Amino acid sequence: MTVDLKALVDPGSIAIIGASDRPGSLGARSVENVLVHSKFDGNAHLISKSKPEIAGRTTFGSIADVPGEIDVAMLVVPAAATLGVLRECAEAGVKFAIVFTSGFGEMGAAGKAAEREMLAIGRGSGMRIYGPNSPGLCNLNKPLGMMFSPSFQVDQHPGAIGLATQGGGIGRCFLQGMERGVGVGLWASTGNEVDLTVADFIRYMADADDLTTIATAMEGIKNGPDFMDAVMYAAERNKPVIALKVGRSEYGARAVASHTGSLSGAVEVNRAALKQAGVVEVDDIDQLIDTASLFARRRPTGTGSVAVYGFSGGGCAMTADAVGAAGLDLAVFGEQTLAALGDALPEYAAINNPVDATSDILTRPEIGAASLLATAEDSNVGVVVYPFPCDYDQLTGGIAAAIVETQQQTRTPIVPIWMSDRLGAGFRELVAGGMTPIGSIERGVAAVRRWADWPGSRPAEGWRPIGPGPRKHARTSTEVRGKELLAAHGITVPRGQLARTPEEAADIARDLGGSVVLKVVSAQITHKSDVGGVVVGLTEDTVAQGYKSIITAVAEAAPSAVVEGVLVEAAADDGVDVLIGVTQDPTFGPVLTFGLGGIYVELFADVSRRLLPLTRESALRMVGETRCSAILDGLRGGARSDVEALVDLLIAISDLVVADHDIQELEMNPVRVHPDGQGVTVLDVVLVRGEGEEVAA
Repeated sequence: MTVDLKALVDPGSIAIIGASDRPGSLGARSVENVLVHSKFDGNAHLISKSKPEIAGRTTFGSIADVPGEIDVAMLVVPAAATLGVLRECAEAGVKFAIVFTSGFGEMGAAGKAAEREMLAIGRGSGMRIYGPNSPGLCNLNKPLGMMFSPSFQVDQHPGAIGLATQGGGIGRCFLQGMERGVGVGLWASTGNEVDLTVADFIRYMADADDLTTIATAMEGIKNGPDFMDAVMYAAERNKPVIALKVGRSEYGARAVASHTGSLSGAVEVNRAALKQAGVVEVDDIDQLIDTASLFARRRPTGTGSVAVYGFSGGGCAMTADAVGAAGLDLAVFGEQTLAALGDALPEYAAINNPVDATSDILTRPEIGAASLLATAEDSNVGVVVYPFPCDYDQLTGGIAAAIVETQQQTRTPIVPIWMSDRLGAGFRELVAGGMTPIGSIERGVAAVRRWADWPGSRPAEGWRPIGPGPRKHARTSTEVRGKELLAAHGITVPRGQLARTPEEAADIARDLGGSVVLKVVSAQITHKSDVGGVVVGLTEDTVAQGYKSIITAVAEAAPSAVVEGVLVEAAADDGVDVLIGVTQDPTFGPVLTFGLGGIYVELFADVSRRLLPLTRESALRMVGETRCSAILDGLRGGARSDVEALVDLLIAISDLVVADHDIQELEMNPVRVHPDGQGVTVLDVVLVRGEGEEVAA
């Protein structure tokens, strides 16, 4: 459900409950931030049970005594009083309540129960709740600080970045990127997210005219489909979302029946989901700040390579190495650019990319300006990376001023890399000019890589999320039943039949003709070859002995397994073996994994992932993202595989899982992709279904 946050972000009236004039107290800081350090022109009401007057204003004893509508109530009260005060706010018709107090869900079962009651109060009245365990919210483009922090008055550098975090410390760290010119227009720190979440603010920021770029840092995603909808909504409005997912550990120990389950942990699924929605994922707070600040300066054009320009040959060479290591291309300059560089720079300067303008520009910054502009304006250049290895105070100050002036003359972004620990005049010039210098070559080039890779307003391949279904008690089906399900949906499996005696196996083999494969059938055995449960290359004459050898081997290796018999199947024709698997993620719902199949799947982990449902475009991209796609295309003159039939199968599996909500896990490994025009065959399947009552989360 979409919520209109305008009255929270830019309220007309604010009530501070727990206002105080005691120096250093949270209540006093909250009052100062709204009345002194903000430019709030609405109605501010101070509520105190003990003070009749605070900051020269008459106080109210209760929220119920405040006349007129109240957009936002700031609750500066102890945890024990919070629920009672929230009820009073709900009765008074408050639109939004900001709950600063900690001591709720993070404290265990009692705290979680209090949060459920908190949410019920809000839902029953229509009041929306922000927090608890939140430092507040600040609209820096106004400015307005609805928070108790003593740093609000100094951490103000307005700008085009919207910042949505769950934790306060990470958000404050990002905010203090203002020291190198990073401008944040709105910061929402949602805390425990009993009601409003990061997703709600991303959606708001997507529509905000004063924000062009969205950065977010999250410990967890409360509602997968809501989050995906919000970031895709932002992408559709040409607002890039740069995300740092904190706590990217694997799921706790859990039983998995398939290779797919062991390959699809929290990190992999989160990354696949973010990528599918067009989110730019980063790995740490520095990358979050670097990348968001670059997006806030310029949007990538989708064309053009990297130019490296500087006054240090070593710095330029190191940067060029980093560009290559990041998989980016150094631009090849046109003749006009080379001529302009030759005219502007000394004859001993290096004018092919990278451009070493030499130390002459330290004393003659005008020649640097002309040559830098020529570099940026080359038609093959999409971005210029400019390393500063050291600080020469006023000399580098002159160079930096020339860079700022040049940037005003070109739309090609110039990315300064400030490598020195000394933040001298040059650094200050770059900051003042809105250039947001980055602190190392590696960080700078990583930001450029992510910036260049942004998919723009078409991230999701026509896809919309469906989310997780209810978790139920899981039961593993036998291969026979799994293949019956697939065959019923038009998916090709080998001809075969279940045999319960050696003689029956021989009869089935005779009917099938040719070479056959025998496999043990047991719901307790998913990896059959591990227990001697598979024999291949048999004929009618050797099938009976093969049957006996399987029963003997399985009895020894898995004595507790209930064996229904042996599956006798016709051997499949040649082809390339791949894996197709689906698992149910508790946050995002069904996730399909595709990649190299066979027994080495976990060793090589050559897979790609998508949240379901698939589209044809996303299925094609999945195949193309894996290294094994080269084999399917016919590596070194080999026969091309039936990729079209493989894509059809991927979509069929997606449709099956979306329609059948009881499928908890489904793995087909191997799937034999035959030569072009000859289709695909699912050779083995593991099916886990959810049955009976739902399992509590």
